[in-house]
Amino acid sequence: MAKEERRKGERRQKERRQHNRGIVDRRKADRRFNPRSEEEEEKDFQDQVEGRNSVIELLESGKDINKIYVTQGEKYGSINKIIAMAKERKIVIVEKDRRQIEEMAQSENHQGVIAIVPPFEYCEVEDILKCAEEREEPPFVLILDGIEDTHNLGAIIRTAETAGVNGIIIPKRRAASVNATVNKVSSGAVEYMKIARVNNITETINKLKEKGLWICGTAVDAEKYYFNQDLGGPIGIVIGREGKGMSELVKKNCDFLVKIPMMGNIKSLNASVSTGIILYEAVKQRKF
Repeated sequence: MAKEERRKGERRQKERRQHNRGIVDRRKADRRFNPRSEEEEEKDFQDQVEGRNSVIELLESGKDINKIYVTQGEKYGSINKIIAMAKERKIVIVEKDRRQIEEMAQSENHQGVIAIVPPFEYCEVEDILKCAEEREEPPFVLILDGIEDTHNLGAIIRTAETAGVNGIIIPKRRAASVNATVNKVSSGAVEYMKIARVNNITETINKLKEKGLWICGTAVDAEKYYFNQDLGGPIGIVIGREGKGMSELVKKNCDFLVKIPMMGNIKSLNASVSTGIILYEAVKQRKF
């Protein structure tokens, strides 16, 4: 009788272990194959903008700001301007000691001021095209195929904004997104630039082509130099990821490819530098 009870007990334990293992396996599968949606991830994400000039740009843009932290006792120079602008917009100002500000900061160059902002508001691709329509000019779009470095993304956004680009398209996966570092490097240009995040760059490129845009890819093995290509009309310029360039699928879906002359021993440029060279050739052809 005791043996039978023991066997029953062992069977129940085994069944519980198998059941629990199944729950764990299902949870792992859920995390692996059903990751949280972009919307869910964005809901619990707050970002911060650091540095005096960046915060001033943010205040001037009229975008939402939850609160601004400043170092206690620092009431001179541009800090006074930030405090005055914040008070005018009825934004909460919180003073923290230097150590607390250092602990909060995500960068070394915070300059004693940190603005807490809601998640960056991405737009739709249609909003970018509408921007061109409102300006009464042919669309001028920048497409980034997997830029992963936030400093590069920030520098690219800054250049694109100064060049008059209508908007930037980035992928949702395996690419940098807009955060405090991007904002800082862009010198606040993210506040003026329309940026759309899409699931599939290739599909988006084909939709832009249907709207009448020509898609220009950049590749070291292209046959034509960028200054010999017509970039004056409705154009989408594709910049590939650092060190690897565009994916083969994106490359195949471009209408034409261009390259930048490489005269030295190094045969590649930083992505943000390449972007500036190509964009301003398009500016020259479109405006002058």
